[in-house]
Amino acid sequence: MDTDDVLALAGRLFVSIIFLASAFGKITNFDGTLQYMESHGMPLAGVLCVGAILVESLGAVAVILGYKTRWGAAALAGFLVAATVIFHTGSDQRIQLLKNLAILGGLLNLVARGPGGISLEGGSRG
Repeated sequence: MDTDDVLALAGRLFVSIIFLASAFGKITNFDGTLQYMESHGMPLAGVLCVGAILVESLGAVAVILGYKTRWGAAALAGFLVAATVIFHTGSDQRIQLLKNLAILGGLLNLVARGPGGISLEGGSRG
């Protein structure tokens, strides 16, 4: 077991936690999430909220397991860009914006480099 592979696994876990927590929060406070989305002008908030839950949870699980890691990370990155543009571009959202950019950097690294050796892909670069 290589140190780089252990660090890659830790990185995958850490970058995924926020998406699992966010999906769980949407599930447990679905009505509040809908109100928040609607207050930002989101049409079809219910459908988009379910979609967000699916992307966040499935993408995070793919990244954690190291299975279809690049696809999972790319899906999370796309979701993150959309959420950032819609919800975190106001002047009072600077820290949220910067946090999302940092997470985006980690996701793009996963897209570029893959999961590492401790994964269901076994370090596959494809």
